[in-house]
Amino acid sequence: MPMKKRIAIIGAGIAGLTLARLLEKNFKCEFIIYEKGDSINLDEGFGIQLSSNSISILNKIGFDQLNKSEKHHPSKLDFYSINFNKICDLDLTILNSANQKYTTLKRSTLVSFLKNNLLSNSIIFHKKIDEIKKANDKLHIYFTDKSKDEVDYLIVSDGIFSNTKSIVENKIFKPNYYGAIAIRKTIKTQDISNFNQNNISLIMGSDAHLVLYPVNQHEEINLVCIIRKKNENCEDIKKILDKTIFKQNKNLNKFFQGGLSVWPIYGSNKPIKSSYKNVFYIGDAFYAFPPTMAQGASQAIEAANEVFELIISDSLDPQDQYFRHRKKRTNLINKRSKFNFFSFHISNLLLKFFRDKILKILVKNKSFINSYLGKVYKK
Repeated sequence: MPMKKRIAIIGAGIAGLTLARLLEKNFKCEFIIYEKGDSINLDEGFGIQLSSNSISILNKIGFDQLNKSEKHHPSKLDFYSINFNKICDLDLTILNSANQKYTTLKRSTLVSFLKNNLLSNSIIFHKKIDEIKKANDKLHIYFTDKSKDEVDYLIVSDGIFSNTKSIVENKIFKPNYYGAIAIRKTIKTQDISNFNQNNISLIMGSDAHLVLYPVNQHEEINLVCIIRKKNENCEDIKKILDKTIFKQNKNLNKFFQGGLSVWPIYGSNKPIKSSYKNVFYIGDAFYAFPPTMAQGASQAIEAANEVFELIISDSLDPQDQYFRHRKKRTNLINKRSKFNFFSFHISNLLLKFFRDKILKILVKNKSFINSYLGKVYKK
């Protein structure tokens, strides 16, 4: 009987946990997750959006059995001006299938689902890689606590600020500030009386946009606001809001009461192919997308599934196959994300007028929707 392939996964985020869940019942492999923190953070209640490309993968590991009260299936994306004037809406159901529906939920709900079915000894905490060496097609991993491991594959999924990537490639990798900041908050449905509480609402302003959507059946709404900003200093958030969002619509003030989570948005330079043939980068460690296509989590799940299928199928040069396909997919989504970022933040009145006119036409054009969104959301 052939020896099982041993796989080390660095990082217990969505990408790493998805791969672990896919691997756990495969007799060809054994795996271990190494996490630098002392636990998996399940306190974060902010929302994520999952299109059918990732739902089809998650359903393989029982996501369709998740309590229905903990997720939501929005049927439409409603476009609004900053003054709450509705422009048009996009029917999201045309991108769904019977078992794969566009889904919104809390990130913590998804992470908890992925983690809960793993054996407790599948994750080892307080682990940071110090050095990687290769010998006889095996990777020898040396940790800062002087422990070590020998594996067939190393999967790096420790995020956009991945220190592991710099250690593995012996080169410093730093993400770029994207020229925008994100503000997040969870609000209640009664706070958004201007909008349809069952849909995703996209509010477009000058150099800023807001997105609102339900994350469960408990009347909780995720609010995310993206504001263009030349530097990454987020210290005086009230001043930033006064000069941007509230200046355009004072009524938006009600969404930003109480504590806010604020951080600068960073992006990747370009996808990196490892110098080691048995090292894979997945999730934000491979490439971090702008948030304007809502594909961060879905692409992390997709990448995990691609690596899983290549490893268990004993493909020749799986890393090369993975990189070529993931780079092509990344380029497609990145171009659309950047175009959306531009479109959502138009400040010129004439350009806004034409954008809104064109939007009204495009959201009813099924050929356009299947091309622009279908190539991303359907898999």
